[in-house]
Amino acid sequence: MSAKDVYHDTVKVALTKDGWVVTHDPLVLELSSGRLQIDLGAENLLAAQRDDTQIAVEIKSFLAPSLTSEFHSALGQFLNYRVVLQRKDPKRVLFLAVPVKVYRNFFTGELAQLSITEYGVRLLVFDPVQEEVLEWID
Repeated sequence: MSAKDVYHDTVKVALTKDGWVVTHDPLVLELSSGRLQIDLGAENLLAAQRDDTQIAVEIKSFLAPSLTSEFHSALGQFLNYRVVLQRKDPKRVLFLAVPVKVYRNFFTGELAQLSITEYGVRLLVFDPVQEEVLEWID
């Protein structure tokens, strides 16, 4: 099992506060070549809908000195997970969870914005101190 991100439990609490039920910790996807583990799987049951909304959340802290390098790694991981989810669990929507400070300082910049638009990256922006979801960007 891979190590949990430093914000793993924080995002789990934030999702719960936002009305989500965490159903997988981690969400495991089996492949013939091995297995992938996305940090969290969750559902939001809405009374007004018959179908539930299902998400997968990959959490990234961006604590290394180079945010650009971490972004390259996170983007590649996100794209790989999304491809596998489309085959194995197509109802589930993938989000990349990032702390609000990193979102404001890096994800609003040109490189991140071009990549987010080009690759359709969905973001969950969270406050690590308040343990709350601040914004869903899709």
